[in-house]
Amino acid sequence: MTLWLYRLLFIPALVVLAPRYLLRMRRRGGYRDGFRQRFGDQPVVPRKPGVPRVWLQAVSVGEMLAIGPILEALRRDGVEVYLTTTTSTGYRLASDRYRGLTVAIAYFPIDWWPFVTRAWRRVAPDVVLLTEGERWPELLRQATRRGVPVICVNARLSDRSFARLNTWRPAARLMLGGITRLLPASAEDEARFATLGVPRERMQTTGNIKLDVQIPVLGAGERAQLRRELGLPADVPVLLGSSTWPGEEAALVAALLRVRAAGQRCSLLLVPRHAERRLEIERQLAAAQLRFHFRSRGRTPAEVDVAVGDTTGELRKLTQLADLVFVGKSLPPHTEGQTPVEAAALGKPILFGPGMSNFRVIARDLVGRGAARSVADAVELAGVSEKLLRDEGARRALAAAAAQWRGENAGAVERTLAVIRREIAARGKSGRS
Repeated sequence: MTLWLYRLLFIPALVVLAPRYLLRMRRRGGYRDGFRQRFGDQPVVPRKPGVPRVWLQAVSVGEMLAIGPILEALRRDGVEVYLTTTTSTGYRLASDRYRGLTVAIAYFPIDWWPFVTRAWRRVAPDVVLLTEGERWPELLRQATRRGVPVICVNARLSDRSFARLNTWRPAARLMLGGITRLLPASAEDEARFATLGVPRERMQTTGNIKLDVQIPVLGAGERAQLRRELGLPADVPVLLGSSTWPGEEAALVAALLRVRAAGQRCSLLLVPRHAERRLEIERQLAAAQLRFHFRSRGRTPAEVDVAVGDTTGELRKLTQLADLVFVGKSLPPHTEGQTPVEAAALGKPILFGPGMSNFRVIARDLVGRGAARSVADAVELAGVSEKLLRDEGARRALAAAAAQWRGENAGAVERTLAVIRREIAARGKSGRS
């Protein structure tokens, strides 16, 4: 009954949300190519006899980067991977990195009965892998009807999602009932899924695969070259705003000005979460009378106060220039937070605001281990940034604790792959569709 209600309400909801969705697509760009795939018109790739196929859905840039080791392992195992994503940035990144590891890269269909049914016929998977929060009722229903196992990898529940699903249990059953194996990213996530009714025997806490990510480290010459391209002066500490959201660029500019007013040399590197906000950010920087340059415009001919990394897939590289990292989407009014994992993996001292609900366990662990500090607001961000940029010893202590924390939490990819391999093998023995 709940599924039919979902199906009936889906189209009115889609009509209401379509204008906002289309506007966002226009702003971000890159959505015109493959637009029909959102209605189930994915490319048809003929199956090879006896070769298992996995449909893997990942959304964000972070998820795309994290699944790299899984794609490589499945390729070595002789498994076909049909990779889908939702965003244009995710699609571009997948196309750049994973063409040789997949049989196809496409957009994920809108989760309505006719579209998903059509996509299923075209993709024809033996196993479905969904990353993090990707739990779509129609997709799960179609998998159940076909007898295809669904594995939720790196599964997590934000505070908001948990509260909503716990309030309306029919929705929780709709979004969780068709999952074969659920692999929570933390013990706290597992407890939340159990509260929502997922049987313990269907779960295994494998850890966060993002902690296993391998980041190519730039040499000293490469870092120096990158600084020159961005216009960042040599031997001047860099404060990085990592995946920032509206309001946070202004807070970081205020922090930069406070640090300089205290007599400490400093440059600011901003990497906004959405590059299409570049005009808004440019106006803010011009109003502050700062010298600035945008990475998307090529090399800068002169040194700047603020460099803006408005390109896709370069955050890990740019983070290597930072002496102090602020993790975005965490200052009020934002409440969810972006991932601090890459900064920790690179051994960087980390700051974030109080709104880290999407990474609450990681944030709590980092603070508890002395690997990060939480600031309440923009004023405290400026004050703590000033103190840390004057105290190299304190920054080194934070960085060392971050690197140690990351090392102690590795191994999630291999634990995840063990479950995936068992399901693929079991599917092969029971007979494929």
